[in-house]
Order: sequence, then C-alpha cells, then structure tokens
Amino acid sequence: MGSEAMPLAEHLRELRKRLIVSVLSIGLGFIPAWVYYPQIFAFLEGPFASLEDTQTNVSLVLGGVADPFTLQIQVSSVAAIVLSSPIWLTQLWRFITPGLYRNEKKWTLLFVFSAVPMILLGIFSAYFVMPIGLQVLLGFTPSDVENLIAVDRYFDFFFRITAVFAIGYLIPLVFIMLNFAGLLLAQTIRSWWRGILMSVMLFGAIATPTGDPVNMLLVSLPITLLIIVAWFICAANDIRRRRRNKSIILKDDEATPIEEL
Repeated sequence: MGSEAMPLAEHLRELRKRLIVSVLSIGLGFIPAWVYYPQIFAFLEGPFASLEDTQTNVSLVLGGVADPFTLQIQVSSVAAIVLSSPIWLTQLWRFITPGLYRNEKKWTLLFVFSAVPMILLGIFSAYFVMPIGLQVLLGFTPSDVENLIAVDRYFDFFFRITAVFAIGYLIPLVFIMLNFAGLLLAQTIRSWWRGILMSVMLFGAIATPTGDPVNMLLVSLPITLLIIVAWFICAANDIRRRRRNKSIILKDDEATPIEEL
C-alpha cells in the first residue's frame, strides 16, 4: 500500500532526516579515505603513467605551501562520497519515492546497490579512455617546452571526466527506478529511441577527446546495451503491473478493500 500524502512540514522533516543520515555517512567514509589517501592518489595519478613512453615532457606539480594538505582534503572528500554512495543513494531514493507499494519497496536496496557497480563501471571506463585523451591533448606541447600541470587542475579534469562517465552509466538504472516508481513506461522509452541513440553517440564523441570512431564506440556501445537491457526490464515490469491490476476482480456486492483505493 502506498503511503498517504504528507503535508509540507512532514516533507521538510523527512528531507532533514535524510540529509543528516547522508552527511554522516559521507563523514564516516572520509575516515578510511583519509587513511588510504596515498593509495587513492596513486590510482588517480595512473593515467599519467601512459605518458612515460611518449616524448612529451610533462610533470605534476604543486604550487603552494598548503596545497598538499588541501589536495588531500579534496581527494579524500570525493572518495568519501563514492564510498558512502550506497547510503546516500538509499536516502535519496526513499525520499523521492515514498508512495511505493510494500511489494515494490523491497526492490529499493537492489536498485540502490546496483548503482554502485554502475558508478564504478563508469569510473573504470573513464580510467581506460583518459590516457588516450591525455596523449592527444598534451601531444600539442612543443618539443622544447616542459609541460608543468598543477595537480589540482589535473584532478579537476579527472573528476569531470569520471563524473560524465558515471552519469552516463547511471542513466539505464534511472530509467528502471522511474519505471518501478510508476513515473516512466517502457513504451515511452521506446518512443525516445532516436533521441536516446543520438544522445549516447554525442556523449561518446564528447567524452573521448580523440574523436576517433573506435574510441567513441567503446564508450557509447556499452551504454546503449545497458539502456536496451533497462528497456527489457521496464517492459517486463509493465506487463507484471498490468497483470496484477487485471487480477483484482471484485464481485458487484463486494466493497473495495482500503488497500486498493
């Protein structure tokens, strides 16, 4: 049974509770992120290893006395957000969809925890494509010029690219979540297929700085396949929902149960 409509004050209290839990989870995630900062930094610095075999003179540098401390705070904060994503995604999903039926709410954790592999898949896809983009972009550096890149600017580039990939890989899951919340039909997704295909291809072209068709397909093809899988799941859920509604047959003299109103 779906929950009754809540007044504005109740919604605000619910929002505050969800925000507090989310912030606390990020704070707890900050602790291991701070402890394992050297390993996280080594992982983020990885794409630069591909530049060692090129003739490009490039180095990561820090320009201020307090920059190492500030950098560790920034990197640890982003890592904490990723580590705590199952908790704050759960809070977000429960706040957005408070009116789900009880038999549909049990899917909440499955969807939320499915988002974490999608985010990680997007991050590792970006990690795979980024060295190619770095080689192309830094390849324009003149041979007699040493390219000194501020670490914070490199990480800003890294986080932007990974965020774009993570969002791209989350789109299929968002379709499924909206469908199970009763806000999006599989038929609607199918009617959008031209726009979705063009958007995915455009995303692949933007996300790959090289612009060549091979790398563009390496980015856009997995997202397209995930969207197709999401459509099949949404279509199956629509069929299940229609069958459930048709199975509710009442006699003429039988009152409608409160749960079905």
